[in-house]
Amino acid sequence: MKKLLLFDHDGVLVETEQWYFQANKEILKSIGITLSDERYMEIMINGKSAMNLAKEYGYSDSEIEELLDIRNARYQEYLKTKNLKIPGVTETLEKLKPHFKMAIVTTSLPQDFAIIHKQDTITKYMDKIFTRNHYKKAKPHPDPYLKALESFNIDAMDAIVIEDSERGLRSAVNANIDCVIIRNHFTVNHDFSKAIEVLDDILSLPDYLLN
Repeated sequence: MKKLLLFDHDGVLVETEQWYFQANKEILKSIGITLSDERYMEIMINGKSAMNLAKEYGYSDSEIEELLDIRNARYQEYLKTKNLKIPGVTETLEKLKPHFKMAIVTTSLPQDFAIIHKQDTITKYMDKIFTRNHYKKAKPHPDPYLKALESFNIDAMDAIVIEDSERGLRSAVNANIDCVIIRNHFTVNHDFSKAIEVLDDILSLPDYLLN
């Protein structure tokens, strides 16, 4: 049996992705740019920023940085005011904790992560947490998951990644770690052919891992 579970965060443990998309969509709309669902999914798969669309309309790097600041502020407002809970997460972690070391490996900024988990019952189950400031290159690069393996001093063959996106799956595969996908409506059209399993929800995870 595996020794270490490495959980993606957004879309797996908390329902934040729709609000991140909404924040990007609103800020781009304010400067006359339409962000379609399809374009956002394409950007998301490759780990890029939706704000880079402004480059196509002649915005400078400094202007895009300002847009990013506005986007981040809008996103944080959503994090403070919206219900981010995914049904079954705490029950799942409760079942898994006696059997595995567990960590969160996320592209979330530390300040956003802190807002999300200000009043939270998820992080208490985790042995370690890796946010965007803990590694150099974000998913789909393998760096985030390689950093986690190094920190635990555990071989890739003894770990398993829990993800919901093709970008995250690529990161796990590039780090030579098996990956289980939890379905998410935001990533329904992603290519999960390299996952070892695709589950409909997180409540299915304990039965898959323990039986």
